[in-house]
Amino acid sequence: MDDFIQLNSSINKVINFSANNSEDYKPYSERLETYIVPIVFACIFVIGVLGNGTLVLIFIKHKNMRNVPNIYILSLALGDLLVILSCVPFTSTVYTFESWPYGETICKISESTKDISVGVSVFTLTALSADRFFAIVDPLRGKRATRCTLFIVTAIWLFAILCAIPASILSYIRVEKDNSSVSVSFQYCYPYPPIEGYPNYPQTMVIIRFLVYYAVPLFIIACFYSLMARSLILSTKNMPGEMQGQNRQIRARKKVAKTVLTFVVVFAICFFPQHLFLLWFYLNPMSNEDYNDFWHILRIVGFCLAFINSCINPIALYCVSGTFRKYFHKYLFCKMSSGIINSRNPNNRRFHRPSTYSSTRKWDSISTTAHHPHHIQMNNFRRTPQNDPVTMATEVTKITNGDQLIM
Repeated sequence: MDDFIQLNSSINKVINFSANNSEDYKPYSERLETYIVPIVFACIFVIGVLGNGTLVLIFIKHKNMRNVPNIYILSLALGDLLVILSCVPFTSTVYTFESWPYGETICKISESTKDISVGVSVFTLTALSADRFFAIVDPLRGKRATRCTLFIVTAIWLFAILCAIPASILSYIRVEKDNSSVSVSFQYCYPYPPIEGYPNYPQTMVIIRFLVYYAVPLFIIACFYSLMARSLILSTKNMPGEMQGQNRQIRARKKVAKTVLTFVVVFAICFFPQHLFLLWFYLNPMSNEDYNDFWHILRIVGFCLAFINSCINPIALYCVSGTFRKYFHKYLFCKMSSGIINSRNPNNRRFHRPSTYSSTRKWDSISTTAHHPHHIQMNNFRRTPQNDPVTMATEVTKITNGDQLIM
């Protein structure tokens, strides 16, 4: 995303300078994107803060939601909040002002925090895909998986910060002047300073960013999902028909895998126009001459989509996860859902009774069992309808891996 901030000014510089003496040049005040982009970014800010903030609140207030896959989702939410709070208010004006108005300090902070956010997002999605694969290969990981997840999430943030160091150090305010008779200067935040003896530094960085932040992670994710699909197919073929508990477990894992895949697809779609435009602009020696309406629209769409990714994950989670949807109803829409989970075992909801009824049932049971001891067994049987060892082991596995809580 940092490339788009400097590209906006850099490309506008090329367009403005080449068209300065032409009637085709349009000032910012006459351009449609000058008014559309700030509205889009206002929506991004509101939706992103409410959605990701609600996710963080859910994890803080509900311990039963702190399982392995949800820890990664919390990491995604924190990374998105970082870029929304520290960058969106400033970058929303890129298409409003022809020059960067906030100074070099804000420039460095904005560039580095965007790099951190993008790194956290793509690296977390990669780790989450790997976790879903290993959850199928080694389902009984327990607390060992939780400790490993916390270590991985910490390592992801440290690595993302490390990748953002060049932007935090090298970003600067670049000043350009046009060649027209009227002397006009433009200032813009630029992350690629001139390096003596290395004129291709911008091209190299664009390629590295494409590989590190997009192509390589998506390739790794594709490999994990291919292995995951193969493992699920084989496990389904080799499973006896009567093992209903394992069938439920596999369905739960498929549900979580589909949720993760939704995040990955959203990320790939949101960042594809950005990387496509960057590669074309920097690697095509005739990009200044070939720049037309298509590339102009693609540049603006890619710029907006890169930031939309920071607010769309809660929306995707709301659509695919019933549990999170109920919590969103409770905290975001102030509406209590009848299906809010109060226990980790979903079977408890099936036998929930109002407190007065439960109290009456309790005393009836005590008075009855004094004369009919076998009623104790019948009562226990009703409260735990799935008593077989396979089902109990399945429920323990689902709770341990967090497969049921993300539904």
